[in-house]
Amino acid sequence: MEDSDTVLGKALGILRAFGPADSVLPLAELVRRTGLAKGSVHRIAGDLVRHRLLDKTEHGYRLSGGLFELGMRAAAERTLLEVAMPFLQDLYERTHETVHLGVREGHEVVYVAKIGGHRQAKAPSRAGGRMPLHCTAIGKVLLAYAGEDERTAVLSAPLERRTPHTVIAPGLLRGQLVRAVETGVAYEREESTPGLLCVAAPVLAPDGLTAVAAVSVTGPVGRFRPESHANAVRAAATALGATLARRRP
Repeated sequence: MEDSDTVLGKALGILRAFGPADSVLPLAELVRRTGLAKGSVHRIAGDLVRHRLLDKTEHGYRLSGGLFELGMRAAAERTLLEVAMPFLQDLYERTHETVHLGVREGHEVVYVAKIGGHRQAKAPSRAGGRMPLHCTAIGKVLLAYAGEDERTAVLSAPLERRTPHTVIAPGLLRGQLVRAVETGVAYEREESTPGLLCVAAPVLAPDGLTAVAAVSVTGPVGRFRPESHANAVRAAATALGATLARRRP
């Protein structure tokens, strides 16, 4: 929870009380999730409504479009998304499978974009959503190109077993990270979600040593063969990296 000793901390706590599946939360539920006094939640939620960060409905509160507008002003993510979208669309046209663009934040992947058609895999990911690094293809390839301190921090922390296939042995995971650097791709095989396979490639910085983002293609077990899309994913990520490098000031 945010620092509840400040008004800003309380406001952030209210905003972050909303989970990915929440559309509307009643006042009582916001009170329960934040641990704040009912009067404080009611007062601060009213301020957030006036600033277009929350909407008030007959059933409670929901996140407002003002948050989306602020998010789209985040220069780095906006530039990345604008430059990446043509490459993501091309990759989707080549594969007709779900395409993701993600960046690393701490020990998690933040999904910047997701493109999928009518036959897209039922992945729990969503634009703006998060997943642990260790159990996703995008997360593994981002971690593979992170600094040694970041890798050690993730590998030494408890690794959540999200499915029976999740790799939680640090040695095995480190081996996958080494292969990701050697081959330019990382794989997920039902490690974050049962029934899903994925291949991802890094979008490298001009130094060729760090990843600014990663691109992936995801599909269902039984129809999708991630190895057959490795070259397409690598090519899209490489082209995006080169374009970003040319646009650097």
